Amino acid sequence: MPEKIKVLIVDDSPEIRDVVHILLESEGYDVIEAADGAAAVSAVRENPTIDLIILDIMMPGMSGYEACTLIREISSAPVLFLSAKSQEMDKRDAYQSGGDDYLPKPFSGAELLMKVGSLLRRYLNYRGKGGDAITAGTIRLGEIEVDTVHHTVTKDGERITLTSKEFEILSFLAGGRGKTFSVKEIFEGVWHEQYFASSANTVMVHILNLRKKLETNCDNPQIVRTVWGKGYQID
Repeated sequence: MPEKIKVLIVDDSPEIRDVVHILLESEGYDVIEAADGAAAVSAVRENPTIDLIILDIMMPGMSGYEACTLIREISSAPVLFLSAKSQEMDKRDAYQSGGDDYLPKPFSGAELLMKVGSLLRRYLNYRGKGGDAITAGTIRLGEIEVDTVHHTVTKDGERITLTSKEFEILSFLAGGRGKTFSVKEIFEGVWHEQYFASSANTVMVHILNLRKKLETNCDNPQIVRTVWGKGYQID
């Protein structure tokens, strides 16, 4: 019998946790709850097989941003921020802390399930737990090696932990080696959603985070290069 997909809900509101819990459980997910950021980090440590984290931002003690930063040290599971904070700078902070997607409150159950399903499909494929088969092979980018079979990345033989989105961006750019991709092409190719002007910041934040992990000098990137006025390219 296949193992159930495990989702962690983190919110200081018991009512919201109950609503989301019932919604996800009705879809067959195995649901865990945490009432604050510190409890969320502990839950991820205790349950390394968690496949998705739904994380509130404004919580007493440790904020969702802080919790996400700590979670990223131990897990690459996608993080969906669920928050009443909906300004562009709030979304930027969410992505910079390691989040993968953002859903403002109030939200519909259908929209939540759509985002959960989309994030899980990509992540389970990335982790080799399900989804469509990925073409086998290894991509070498100088001292960087991208294993498309096991979905791992190493630099000088040392493992680099990427989020599913970072891995997808790297694979997307490397798959079209030598070609310059616009921000719009990257967003639509990785997120598989309609591009809007605000989507550009999402792409740029994820590429910045990717460069921090891959590049020797982020101020002079040699792997994920910027082609001014056009987009990004891997040679």
